[in-house]
Amino acid sequence: MTSAFTRRDILASLLATSASAACANAPETSPYPNPRPANAQALAAPASARLINEAELGASAKVGFVLADARSGEILEAHNPVLALPPASVTKSLTAIYALSNLGVNYRFRTKILADGPVSNGRLNGNLWLVGGGDPTLDTDHLATLARTLRNAGIREVAGQFYVQAQALPYIQYIDPSQPEHVGYNPAISGLNLNFNRVHFEWKRAGAGYTTTMEARTDHHRPSVRNARMEIVNRDLPIYTYREHQNQDRWTVSRQALGNAGSRWLPVRHPDAYTAEVFRSLLRAQGVTISAPDITTTPAQGQVITEHTSEALPVILRDMLKYSNNLIAEVAGLTATVASGNRPNTLRASAQQMNAWSDRSLNTRRARLADHSGLSEASRLSASDMVRALTEIGPNGPLRPLMKEINLKEANGGGAGSHRIDIRAKTGTLNFVSSLAGYIRTPNGRDLAFATFTADLPRRAAIARNDREAPSGARGWSRRSRAMQLKLIERWSAVYDA
Repeated sequence: MTSAFTRRDILASLLATSASAACANAPETSPYPNPRPANAQALAAPASARLINEAELGASAKVGFVLADARSGEILEAHNPVLALPPASVTKSLTAIYALSNLGVNYRFRTKILADGPVSNGRLNGNLWLVGGGDPTLDTDHLATLARTLRNAGIREVAGQFYVQAQALPYIQYIDPSQPEHVGYNPAISGLNLNFNRVHFEWKRAGAGYTTTMEARTDHHRPSVRNARMEIVNRDLPIYTYREHQNQDRWTVSRQALGNAGSRWLPVRHPDAYTAEVFRSLLRAQGVTISAPDITTTPAQGQVITEHTSEALPVILRDMLKYSNNLIAEVAGLTATVASGNRPNTLRASAQQMNAWSDRSLNTRRARLADHSGLSEASRLSASDMVRALTEIGPNGPLRPLMKEINLKEANGGGAGSHRIDIRAKTGTLNFVSSLAGYIRTPNGRDLAFATFTADLPRRAAIARNDREAPSGARGWSRRSRAMQLKLIERWSAVYDA
């Protein structure tokens, strides 16, 4: 007797055969992924010791870091936490809080023009005073506005003297005397500051020689400056030399180093005289006759005719942190110290006042900063002290909104989710010194405070002064250190996320 197979019987038979073959020769991997453990990202994070070793910073390099919960202050991870190293421009973070604490969020710098006599038929029968308030953001455009306002007030001639008073802050010739003479980030400081106390040097080949200009350049004005002069000389090295002559800056530059054309900003060593010269030039361009400036320490007299008022202090400090401007940092720190009732003669004396304030107000144990900008290699700060200060200020305090946002994904090639890590921090770089400190907000919203300091002080000490602008190996070292710092942040965000 034969059996008749239905379509259902044939399909059942085929399915049974297929199942038997599959069971006899099972695949090595499942066609569906296994569920990941909730802490998979944390488990995959590389150890901090491995990240430090992979940075290859050198046998004499030192690394110190601390990570803490920014709200409770609980230490989550640390490496050489009390090792004191140069913090470089991370110093500016403490300076910002010091300035806000002593000056207030509404503080503004003021540059005033006073007259101590009556005006008759366009003639000021008295003296004109230019009085500085220390404004680190004053530029040539601002002076041009003051000059135009003076003319609009009806003054065409000043019968008396043109007095210039810059006693709001002490005069300091260099931020850091160990730096090369010609670097624009190391200018002088006074109660009158202009164009970040820099002069624009430009050269162009003209036949067998060169034409050069020294200008107080801004977007809208380019007045020539005689207070700073340049001479081209035949030599190979040094590229620049500097000397002071009758309160004027005298520069020489190597002809062999110039090429066809170029420009750079040079520091100004007599900012009060520089500002006075530029203001007089702008007044004369407005048709105002005025005598040569007289730099004086005598208290200013007379009535305010006009003044320039800076942006509010938080705006200035935000730019200071974003662009790491040394002059703003030093002026902010000095002004804060003066406002506290002390008048320091040096940056170190002012920094010592800030150190004492930091230990008292921010819970640091032994801050040893030598200035307010971090340019001095003599400054020392531990990662532990920096994190104590950050947690004392808190993630919702006044510092975090002023700090620069760092995009971890762009900066470090971060993986998936890196863009959701909110980092507000301050960087710091000197030759063979690199630092980073600030706040991390993890993808799940946990607030962390961190500081990472790295330094190879023996290699730094071996650099000759004239080579400190761009010594061999320093750029690559800093790049590796910064990559390590960012990888640590990525690790911390994975391991300590809420």
